[in-house]
Amino acid sequence: MSTASAVVRTQPKPASEPEQIASASERLDRAIDTACQRIAPLWPLKHFVAVNPFLGFSGQSFAATCSTMRRVTGANMLMPRDFYREALASGRIDDTDLAVGLRHLSMSIASPLDVASCKRALTHEGTHQANRHPVVATVADVLDALAGGDRHASRTAFMVDEISRWCAAYFDEGPAAWKMPSRQLTPYTAWREAMRFDRNAEAFGIKVFRAAVSAMPDDPRKAIAVVLDALGIPSHAEEDYLHRALFDIAGWAGHLRYLAWDNALHGRQDDRLIDLLAIRLVWGYALFRERKDPAFKAAWSNAIALAASPPQHAGHAGSEIDPDLAVDLALQHAYETATQRRLIASIASHAGAAASPSAVRKAVQAVFCIDVRSEIFRRALETASPEIETLGFAGFFGFPIEYIPLGHTHGEAQCPVLLKPAFTVCEAVTGASVVQEAGILRQRTLRQRMAKAWTSFKLSAVSSFTFVETSGLMYTAKILGDAAGKTRTVPHPTSDGFDAATRKRTGPRLEPGTIAGRVSGFDRAQRVAMAEAVLRAMSMTGDFARLVLLAGHGSSTVNNPYATGLDCGACGGHTGEANARVAAGLLNDPDVRDALRQRGIAIPDDTWFIGGLHDTTTDALSLFDIDAMPAMFNSDLHRLHEDLDRAGALARMERSALLGISADADIDAAVVARSRDWSEVRPEWGLAGNAAFMAAPRERTRGLDLGGRAFLHSYDWRKDAGFGVLELIMTAPMVVASWINLQYYGSTVDNRAFGAGNKVLHNVVGGIGVLEGNAGDLKVGLPWQSVHDGQRFVHEPVRLNVFIAAPIEAMNAVIANHQGVRELVDNQWLHLFALDESGRVSHRYRGALEWSEQS
Repeated sequence: MSTASAVVRTQPKPASEPEQIASASERLDRAIDTACQRIAPLWPLKHFVAVNPFLGFSGQSFAATCSTMRRVTGANMLMPRDFYREALASGRIDDTDLAVGLRHLSMSIASPLDVASCKRALTHEGTHQANRHPVVATVADVLDALAGGDRHASRTAFMVDEISRWCAAYFDEGPAAWKMPSRQLTPYTAWREAMRFDRNAEAFGIKVFRAAVSAMPDDPRKAIAVVLDALGIPSHAEEDYLHRALFDIAGWAGHLRYLAWDNALHGRQDDRLIDLLAIRLVWGYALFRERKDPAFKAAWSNAIALAASPPQHAGHAGSEIDPDLAVDLALQHAYETATQRRLIASIASHAGAAASPSAVRKAVQAVFCIDVRSEIFRRALETASPEIETLGFAGFFGFPIEYIPLGHTHGEAQCPVLLKPAFTVCEAVTGASVVQEAGILRQRTLRQRMAKAWTSFKLSAVSSFTFVETSGLMYTAKILGDAAGKTRTVPHPTSDGFDAATRKRTGPRLEPGTIAGRVSGFDRAQRVAMAEAVLRAMSMTGDFARLVLLAGHGSSTVNNPYATGLDCGACGGHTGEANARVAAGLLNDPDVRDALRQRGIAIPDDTWFIGGLHDTTTDALSLFDIDAMPAMFNSDLHRLHEDLDRAGALARMERSALLGISADADIDAAVVARSRDWSEVRPEWGLAGNAAFMAAPRERTRGLDLGGRAFLHSYDWRKDAGFGVLELIMTAPMVVASWINLQYYGSTVDNRAFGAGNKVLHNVVGGIGVLEGNAGDLKVGLPWQSVHDGQRFVHEPVRLNVFIAAPIEAMNAVIANHQGVRELVDNQWLHLFALDESGRVSHRYRGALEWSEQS
């Protein structure tokens, strides 16, 4: 047999026309789905949580994603060179850091750079920094370029404004007095129906708009296919073009990505993001049909050619990369190396002085959320009383619950957004009979209805004018009082409508039963299983103190759309008192304790668990259900109150400098005033500055000042048979901490693309998110004021540094068995280090389950 005939016989037979169509359809479906997956979910304001803005790129390296973002969207994942230039000039980074950073970079890309060439490159701005235009351009981009950048003629701005305005009406969650009549239809269908009568585009000069929309297929995927074919987008460029189109409306796309995420947790399909993509593509098609002149045709042909050109890659050794990007990546690695150098040196200097576990029983064990703000309060509390031991654990305390306020049939998920609530817990009034509880509920409902009616009157289309004219002056005193920080904090939603005495008696009902049609509470088996799992996960299986405080956390602010973003992310963007009280209640249950003794966990009779809430804005810590405590703990409780007061004062003093409060001022009063001042754009700094995650016994870090920059998770691998707790830590808290870190990172490096802009200009839309000004897309990420104080960055743009005290083989097993963790560490979305028995950093993870000794 000849070679030629062999080659011919191994060629696949030509596909029939239906097969070719099916192949093209499947390829487009994959491109659509991938483009949608590239959009990070955006949680609504009612439970806003931090999200990794690069979540859809976790399967590729950090360096490759930097390249993709520059090429496709024009967004930047690295700082401007003047930032690194200033860091080098100030000594923040030095030549050694540059050399180490270059070595780390060489692990992912091939680059001829050296220290001298990096320093030469610092003398000028990179090409991308000077020109942010992406290689992949949309029709609107091309038209805007032909218009010479005239904002008033911008097709992109007009298109985004129109889509955003329609989305605000369609997805409104309550504020709108008049509802869109077609909300029962799918978004794409409802939008096409509305566009039959909408002449805004035609008034702007897009004469063919309604005709173009009417000509589209009814199915959104088919509409996308028609548009891509009409625009002449090559098949291999479809994914990038679709991603680029969605990025124009990344805020609303993020909201729909959240809706799909939330529905997926409950096993429901949600394709509304594809509907939005179709709307955006059809807009582009209408703009395309608007222009037929030679200038546009030539510009569009050039744009297609650029978009179809093979991209330069970054992400593995030997790959090609844009020289400018290589320099910027090397500088970022150097900056992060400097942060690691200081962290590792601080850990090493403390290792020799770390306290050994004490054989003396502690008076109090206080378990706080791993949130970086807790690190300051924990140090303060241990300073206030050496008899107190603090621990760190995820702030939902291992109880993934839906907490239902009294009188409601549904509540909110009090657990990380990675999880689905496993239990329902209803609110009840302690000691109230059925008749009394019904009366309390009627009183609350009446107050809420009156408040709702008053709000509707103020906001309705007709009476709003009358309200301003007749009642506006009545608010003068309130506004002036708010400006002076003299208002009271807004009541928590679960207590709204209750008087103080009733609020004190209100709490979670743990007994099993059916309430308002919902199965609520925990049966005995569930109580015991949950109690054991939580205690083992906290490495708390013995040596219990007399008092064990479980301190959830929340914040106190007013006039702050992002208020829930300062609450507990582990509780789904809610305050954590419900979880703390549920956990304490179960662990105080005598039946649960009896069962735990049979499982090797003996809680002494003279140990009592207390639920609490740490207010991260004021550093006040409230205790719940103390009236139910046995009298034998009265003196312990009195001392705990005193210690908490002293710790709060110490924590406020430490935070006051960063808040700009003068040392001569009444610091306690000033901090509280900030929490009540409606004009304050920085009531607290949230998680700004976060840079490290540590999973280790507390004695390794007790006394170590980490500056409120570290997530501290208590973990003792010797008590972790089978390393199940290590697996939980690396697959949940570590991942969530990385999300938080990367949201702050994105909001710092490119706030326009990944942040929320100027907080002063925010307007809440639909109860969902904010606009910057009165138009444009929903903003994603964090406001500028959350990362910058007006003169300098408070948050340093560094990827999370994770330090875990556990055997390397055990960590490798977790990495090998969990794709999500493997992508995080292998693709350099975080830096992983191992701590040895002395508490020093011994090894650094290099990728592919390989580690190197840390010098």
